[in-house]
Amino acid sequence: MRVGKDSGSSRAASNEEEWAYAHFFFFANWPRVKRSRAQAKKSKKSQKKQTAEADKGDERSKLNLRENQIESLLTPVVEGLGCELWGLEFMSQGRRSRLRVFIDRPEGVTVEDCERVSRDVSDLLDVEDIMPEFYTLEVSSPGMDRILFKAEHYQANLGAVVDVRLNFPLEGRKHIAGVLVGLEDEEIVVRPQDEEGEEYVLPLANIHRARLVPQFD
Repeated sequence: MRVGKDSGSSRAASNEEEWAYAHFFFFANWPRVKRSRAQAKKSKKSQKKQTAEADKGDERSKLNLRENQIESLLTPVVEGLGCELWGLEFMSQGRRSRLRVFIDRPEGVTVEDCERVSRDVSDLLDVEDIMPEFYTLEVSSPGMDRILFKAEHYQANLGAVVDVRLNFPLEGRKHIAGVLVGLEDEEIVVRPQDEEGEEYVLPLANIHRARLVPQFD
């Protein structure tokens, strides 16, 4: 169930980063080795890929900070309407951004629940200077293939099949699917169904998105 609405206000932020370099010099009269064009091109491509991955990580950190701020603001409002704020996603899309709010109730979420939460959340965001000038608000139930946002979500779904997308590759992989078999010290353990005896330990901080995969007998 989903209810959408456009709304907005404006805000800008900037971050500065400092880099420290350690240099060690060793001099020797070794012959100069020339790299081929192919090697140089491959090296440059690898550097660009590493830079792109780092930029994505920085952008994701900024979004996580914004999402945490919004969640702290909205939680009392959603709970006051008899619902649980399961989680939210904020996606910056140029001049028009999107905020998805997922709500839950033990007896299930109705269209009326989504409408009430959408109305009150929209009113609050209009007052608070936390959202960009133009954005789209969507309120829905998490669904059967719900996203797992918090450690307690993983704990409550041990034994379930999950689909995990990572921010940074693990052993060359950014996509891992399998059974959620453990959670400890801010890390989850996933056992792929098609790789017997293999388990992956994934830090929660490196998880871009994890969803439940519904199983139908």
